[in-house]
Amino acid sequence: MKQYKKPSKTNWASLCRRPIENNQDIVSAVANILSNVKDGGDQTLKEYTQKFDKAQLTQLKVTSEEISEATAKVSEALKKAIKLAKSNITSFHKAQERTIQKIETTKGVNCWQESRAISKVGLYIPGGSAPLFSTVLMLGIPATIAGCKEIVLCTPPDRNGNINPAILYTAQLVGVTTIFKLGGAQAIAAMAYGTASVPQVYKIFGPGNSYVTTAKQQVQQEGIAIDMPAGPSEVLVIADETGVPAFIASDLLSQAEHGPDSQVILVSNNARITSETLVELEIQLAALPRKDIATKALENSKAILFETIEECIDYSNEYAPEHLILASEKAENWLDAIENAGSVFIGNYSCESAGDYASGTNHTLPTAGFAKNYSGVTLGSFTKEITFQELSKEGIENIGPAIELMAEAEDLIAHKNAVTLRLKALEDE
Repeated sequence: MKQYKKPSKTNWASLCRRPIENNQDIVSAVANILSNVKDGGDQTLKEYTQKFDKAQLTQLKVTSEEISEATAKVSEALKKAIKLAKSNITSFHKAQERTIQKIETTKGVNCWQESRAISKVGLYIPGGSAPLFSTVLMLGIPATIAGCKEIVLCTPPDRNGNINPAILYTAQLVGVTTIFKLGGAQAIAAMAYGTASVPQVYKIFGPGNSYVTTAKQQVQQEGIAIDMPAGPSEVLVIADETGVPAFIASDLLSQAEHGPDSQVILVSNNARITSETLVELEIQLAALPRKDIATKALENSKAILFETIEECIDYSNEYAPEHLILASEKAENWLDAIENAGSVFIGNYSCESAGDYASGTNHTLPTAGFAKNYSGVTLGSFTKEITFQELSKEGIENIGPAIELMAEAEDLIAHKNAVTLRLKALEDE
């Protein structure tokens, strides 16, 4: 990790930059993939799967037999852990359901708002070296609670054309309706445009690499909604003298092992905590199976020493991390000052892994500073809100004259007439 000591505020912007690859080539490549899938459909999807995943498929859709076989391969211990996580995630997201509240804004004028599920949603689940079956829980559970009628899941197959068993088990557990052996930008294209096999969806969710993220951004420009702009995973830890270096190092590494383009940041007002954490990093890193990936991520990561905790928090708000860990026995005193973060972990025992798997909160969160203006995935991400209003005769009489005046002032006479006719009809009764 690169170390910085009491940087001037004028340098904070540069210290908040994420490692960004030159993606102009990615933008062009993704545009080409989207266009080819739109024109070539299933055949093009199979060709891309063979090219990128080295798998030769006869059909894209996962069969019920494959799901049954996969379920049998998942250990009972892992099934129990997944069910525990499912229970907690379900409880947290069901609590977000809203009751309908009718408001009488004026006598005889009632207004209210109701949620309706987005009927067709697409979930992208990364595979490869880290098949994220936990993300199936995070996206499938709120989609099911919301009442989405069609939940399409795409995830890349291995070289033998198989999907990770834990992904298939979790998908059927949470109510995913259809699963396809598709990864990368081509999977996003399939869900955005639809093919003979893959249904077109109205909104696409899920993390992915630069190609997946770019594909989501490009189809959004064509009217397909996405959950949020998302990039490589990141964590920022604020630690004072009561933090535990071994814990802090483990949290930094838990994000660094996601990928070489992940970024981890440690900010502290205590030089001892910083130095001891860096020592712990080296010790724990040496024992990691994904050491090479984590090492590359650490090359783009930072340890920053500030004068005060207030400065640490101000920097964090400027950085706007996906995950924010408050490594302190005094963490609850800092909460009101936190303005920008995807998800916050309070105290020395609230490890970021808890939110990734089983505490109940959603781990699909804004990255790259988008926590300044985006929320993570919630139940509301899978619904849209419809407003209703009902005016009685008394209601139109009460607000009608005001509407007439406002419409006339905007030179919208048909708007005015819609009220005038009703008021005249009431006068004639």
